[in-house]
Amino acid sequence: MTAYPDTMLFIDGAWVPAASGKTIPVLDPATEEQIGTVAWADRADLDAALEAAARGFAVWRATSAYDRAKMMRKAADLLRERAGDIGWVMTREQGKPLAQAKMEALAAADVIDWFAEEARRTYGQVIPSRAPGITQMTVKLPVGPVAAFTPWNFPINQVVRKLSAALAAGCSIIVKAPEETPASPAALIRCFADAGVPAGVVGLVYGVPAEISEYLIAHPVIRKVTFTGSTPVGKLLASLAGQHMKRATMELGGHAPVIVTADADIDKAIATMAMHKFRNAGQVCVSPTRFLVEDAVADRFIDGFTEAAKAIKVGAGSDESTVMGPLANDRRIPALQALVDDAVDHGGRLTTGGRRIGNKGWFFEPTVLADVPVAARIMNEEPFGPVAVINRFASLGDAIAEANRLPFGLAAYAWTGSAAAAGRIAAEVEAGMTTINHLGLALPEVPFGGIKDSGYGTEGGSEAIEAYLDTRFITRMD
Repeated sequence: MTAYPDTMLFIDGAWVPAASGKTIPVLDPATEEQIGTVAWADRADLDAALEAAARGFAVWRATSAYDRAKMMRKAADLLRERAGDIGWVMTREQGKPLAQAKMEALAAADVIDWFAEEARRTYGQVIPSRAPGITQMTVKLPVGPVAAFTPWNFPINQVVRKLSAALAAGCSIIVKAPEETPASPAALIRCFADAGVPAGVVGLVYGVPAEISEYLIAHPVIRKVTFTGSTPVGKLLASLAGQHMKRATMELGGHAPVIVTADADIDKAIATMAMHKFRNAGQVCVSPTRFLVEDAVADRFIDGFTEAAKAIKVGAGSDESTVMGPLANDRRIPALQALVDDAVDHGGRLTTGGRRIGNKGWFFEPTVLADVPVAARIMNEEPFGPVAVINRFASLGDAIAEANRLPFGLAAYAWTGSAAAAGRIAAEVEAGMTTINHLGLALPEVPFGGIKDSGYGTEGGSEAIEAYLDTRFITRMD
């Protein structure tokens, strides 16, 4: 592709400009240059999207699970065919390396296929009765039109889980996608439209996030809310949904601990976790951040991780040699700089990085801090950037206590050669997802979600579709 597309709204099966004609500029984070625009929805556009979603729900809920699954699988095939072009678009607007952007599109196709199969497995049950001639049964029915709110760090991945689960269940959906990265989620939704999903079943809007969320969540057409983003915003939206007794799934922020014991495969842990830490410039909700390393191997781990960080090639995502691209927006640079400076002021050691790269594009150095006191802000606030903190622990109990100290509970990691230690970590670390001695998160068939202040509900695995279904009980006497 040679031109970045301007993005319009998708309402009632058609790509349309905002009724007001307003647009928002889209910037390339590698150059800070405007590359396109996205339509800015106001109340008139939202009303049109809501009316379409209500009509679309009536059609889609009456479509058999078999036919819904067929259309979803066709959308997945189209996404695979277009992954190269979509990846190029995502790299321009979000900044991640092209190979990672393309892989995000391909992985999304697998998510669609998974939920397409789940569409045909929304089983009810027959419950044995206490008396003859009585039938007792449950059925699973779609909850209704869904409002989905998604962030910019994974523009397709964050949409596809919500979109696929809703469609598999028989719900219509309005997606409020991110204004920073609008074209790649639009390309995803185009695959569903081209696959034959009826008009009104899927809507796509952009605009002022607070205005859109307040209007959609409170609107009587919407029966289910799903959000991925920060904990403060998630709490606000969850409370709004609660005021209207609407079901909500919240996938919120984290501050993932990584426990490394002295008997772990240290070299493998360094190589694997450095790659994972700096993926997408650390702008990942499950990004490993607080490394808790046993005293005996702490210096070795710090030195090895520092060298791994120094070796990362930072540059524009369009460059094939780039391993880490820019931050997605200019707000992240002063935020990260403040966290790093505060950590050093508290006595932490900066072993590499810690500064912006150049003065064009939002690039930040892969950064490693060591021996940072818990009073420092970065030990308590999610950095959401390419910054790792490596601290020491004397006992496994100390490491687990630190892992659980914060109110977050999204993801946790551990590296150990001890089955007993692995068992303790699995049982005692408070996280919705814990992966030990490998990276095993975010597959379509496994749960994805947090506990505590990191939210509730799951967007993966067999349980994910349940949030989009009502369980109805029916009994009759013959």
